[in-house]
This record gives sequence, structure tokens and C-alpha cells, in this order.
Amino acid sequence: MTGIGSKFTLRQLEYLVTVADEGTLAAAAGRHHISQSAISLAITELERALGVQLLMRRKARGIELTQAARQVLPEIRNLLAHAGEVRSSARSLGQSLSGDLVIGCFPTLTPFLMPEILRHFPARHPGVTVRLFEGSMAEVQGRLLDGTCEIAVVYDLAIGIDITTHVLYQVRPYVLLSADHRLAGPEPISLADLRDEPMVMLDMPPSAAMFREVLAVGGIEPNVRFTTTHFESVRSLVASGAGYSLLLQRPAPDTTYAGPPLVYREIIEEVRTVDVVLAHARDARLTRRAHAFADFCRATFTRGRPGCPGPR
Repeated sequence: MTGIGSKFTLRQLEYLVTVADEGTLAAAAGRHHISQSAISLAITELERALGVQLLMRRKARGIELTQAARQVLPEIRNLLAHAGEVRSSARSLGQSLSGDLVIGCFPTLTPFLMPEILRHFPARHPGVTVRLFEGSMAEVQGRLLDGTCEIAVVYDLAIGIDITTHVLYQVRPYVLLSADHRLAGPEPISLADLRDEPMVMLDMPPSAAMFREVLAVGGIEPNVRFTTTHFESVRSLVASGAGYSLLLQRPAPDTTYAGPPLVYREIIEEVRTVDVVLAHARDARLTRRAHAFADFCRATFTRGRPGCPGPR
């Protein structure tokens, strides 16, 4: 491949990214079907062209990325993604988009959004292969910033200044109760009614902090009886009489894995709403695949449009 400014090549950059992903020169060489010495020589030439050391080569401990390498890797990944898009565009001008698109998603949003995405987005762009990374807010943001995930759908909670967001829709917390709970009923409920009631807390950071903030509006310090990081575990525990909970997303069925039914109740007090947003690294130049995905999400999940998973 032709060198960029006759100083370094995209192939050398690809080798560095592979070494970073695989952890060893041998594994990187195996992925590219070349010798380990060829990988090492290419990265040495890249270091010479950039004027900075990228790998620490130690006989006993193998290789280790330098701080300089860790800092430039997100930019290199971004550059390689766009280089791939240039190749794709040159090969198929006027045709469909193609290539891999890694989408990040917060776990409690995945079951509500990904089925709609997988049913319709690939049909519109059959050349795009959708891959999912599911993780906590911190994990998703880390992937966006290191370039291993291009775009994500998350809550607008604890998002860093290096991340850009675009609002899709809003959700409002509600109270979840078992069908035989003394407070179960159709009318909105005051947070004060929950005082001293045991609570089942969804503790997928930063969810617990947000729910505590909501309860504080009613002067409530939650009496947390159970904590879990799983959405359906919260629902099953509540249905079994373990206590109430607060949640954001609402499945259509009011039954659980365990069988007992649930009751959703609105909150009387004015409590914060939470935005569901598209997110990407502020400095990233999105590929055409990511732009197409963003357009799809805005058309599909904006409040009032078909497919928007708002309160039922």
C-alpha cells in the first residue's frame, strides 16, 4: 500500500493495531499470515517514521505498549476505519454501504432496541454487518474512546466531556410492584408512600445513583433489601414480594420468569427524566455506516414514531 506522505503505511498501522489487540507479536503475525520478524520490522519502521517508541520489547515479559502508543491508537483506529471506507466507496460507488459496524449498548436498553435494529437496519443496508458490544456506561465510553466501538445507544447518565450525544427519546422512572402489594393499583403513587418499604435495587452503574436521586425528591432513603445487576432479576424479585423497585424501561408483558404478575405505577412528584441518546467520541469522524445507523435510529426511535420503545 502506498505510504502516507512517503513516511508510513496503512499496513504498518494495521500491524500495530493487531499487536495491541492480540497482545503478542506472534499472535499478530498469525492473524496476518506473515512472519513475526516481518511484523516487528514493520513496527520498527513505523516508530522511525513517527519519531516515537511504540512497543517495549522485553525478553522475559514480551511486548508492552508505550504511553505514546496508547494515546495514538484511537486516532489510528479511526484512520483505518475511514481508509476502509474509501476502499469500499472506490469499489462500489453508488452501491450499498458495507463493512462491520460495532454498536455499543447499555444492557437494559439492548432487549428493547436491538431487536428493532436487527429486524430493519440490515434490510436497508445488507452490506453492513452489525456487531454488538454490551457493557456498563464506563465500558461503553471506553470502547468509544479507544475506537473499538464506533457508536452507541445509552442513557445520558455519567457521560464524559469527550463523548458527543444526540437525544432519541426520554424515559421517566416508574414504581414497580407485585400485583398483591398493598400499594398496587392503577393510580399514580407518591414517593412518600414508599417510606420504610423494602426495595430491590437495579445496581448497574450509574442506575443506583440515579434511582437514589429520584427517591430523594420524596425525602426517601431507600431500604435496599436486594441488589442485582440484571433487569429481569429485579422484576422477578419484585413479583415474588421482595419489595418495590424503580425502573426506566417497560416490557409489554406484566409477567416475569417466575410467573407472578407485576404492576407499573407512575410517580406523582416531578422527578427527572432520562434521555436515551446516540453517543460517539467527540473527536471521531464517523464512517458512512455509522451515519446511516444514526439516521435509522432517529427515524425509528424518536418519540411518536413507530418502534419507539416509550412508556406503554
